[in-house]
Amino acid sequence: MIFHRTSFPLLALIFSAGVCLPPTIAHAQDWQVKQGELLRATISPPPGTDRLHAHAFGKTWPSELQANGQTLAWIGIDLDTKPGSHPLRWSSSERSNMWSQEDSILVSDGEFKKSYITVEKKMSVFDAKALARIRADQAAFKRAYQTKVEALPDISFATRPTTGVISSPFGARRFVNNQPRNPHSGIDIAAGEGTPIVAPLAGRVLLAESMFLNGNAIAIGHGRGLVTIYTHMQDLQVQQGQWVGTGERIGAVGKTGRVTGAHLHWGVRFQGARINPLTLISRNSQEHKP
Repeated sequence: MIFHRTSFPLLALIFSAGVCLPPTIAHAQDWQVKQGELLRATISPPPGTDRLHAHAFGKTWPSELQANGQTLAWIGIDLDTKPGSHPLRWSSSERSNMWSQEDSILVSDGEFKKSYITVEKKMSVFDAKALARIRADQAAFKRAYQTKVEALPDISFATRPTTGVISSPFGARRFVNNQPRNPHSGIDIAAGEGTPIVAPLAGRVLLAESMFLNGNAIAIGHGRGLVTIYTHMQDLQVQQGQWVGTGERIGAVGKTGRVTGAHLHWGVRFQGARINPLTLISRNSQEHKP
């Protein structure tokens, strides 16, 4: 995804020999992105500074100094982020050359579709025992999302984890037996049972277990707060704690849990933000060139 920005003149940097002055602040750019997308923002650090840090939505996002001297930051736009302008602040860490730049992230509506599915009553209305298991499953996912993995990947995928047709898009406002539910936080890929599923990026298996609604489920942590989720699988061919390589098989498409047919649910959490996996596939996740 290519993101557009508008540039304005920078304020001059002010230095004084041997004196640490207050941060110089510049106003420079507007970044345009939709709900549920990954923003790859770049900036050229001013003279005397190194890698800059990006702050938005109450978080400090992963950033990396590139070979061309620019800083690249990856910022996740959650699917429920309110449309409109949100602040993005860049800052340096050098005490003798404190500098910051105030940008804006212009979030537009994701134009999400509505999705209706019909399932058996036992999979839409739950007794106390089922609710307790569902909550335990949710807690297990939450622990996985918060688990740190020591790796520094590029935030992108080379390919999808399986072949098939997208049967339910990201962000769809879901209705189960005509009752509203949480928005769809991933994509569903319909494929025949037994179709191989592979890891689209190397990482550590943070979760691999059978769940009530999600069926056989796997979560993989890739580093930098990036976690991918795979559910409704036919089987689990990896174990918690195992390191898997890019393209390594982790299971097969199935129809376990609450489903209407065989498919893979593929989701992404990036620093907690629910992101459309398709915006991380390399050809759709191009860095903006200033």
